[in-house]
Amino acid sequence: MIATMEVVDILDKSEHIGQMVLQSETMHRFEEAKHKLEQDEKAQKLIADFQDMKEKYEEVQRFGRYHPDYSKITKEVRMVKREMDMHETVASYKKAETELQALLDDISGILAEEVSSTIKVPRDGAVFKDKGGCGCGSGGSCGCAS
Repeated sequence: MIATMEVVDILDKSEHIGQMVLQSETMHRFEEAKHKLEQDEKAQKLIADFQDMKEKYEEVQRFGRYHPDYSKITKEVRMVKREMDMHETVASYKKAETELQALLDDISGILAEEVSSTIKVPRDGAVFKDKGGCGCGSGGSCGCAS
């Protein structure tokens, strides 16, 4: 690809936007929450416990409810996840992560809208949403019910 001045200009502006995100208050809150999470021994133990339980759960899922420990493991994984999610440091990290993702989603949406109002942009956990609120799911069906 031959770099034209237009492409170079777009890349420079993209880098500038990236630097703005890196210097944003949202990013600083995320980095602080991430650092606290990494330093919190109790939170790290809860995360490790959840990962171990998740592996057991995935093994049980291979057989479904026919596995002899299906009910026990399913209940335990929910309890361990809830305990992990309720820990203050983990909750703060997840909140900061969600705020950063929302900022990035907003930027993507603004950029997409500048190009065309028909571009679909991932938002709010949905695979795709367009301006009209219609979505495309992973099942392959796109469109809106009228």
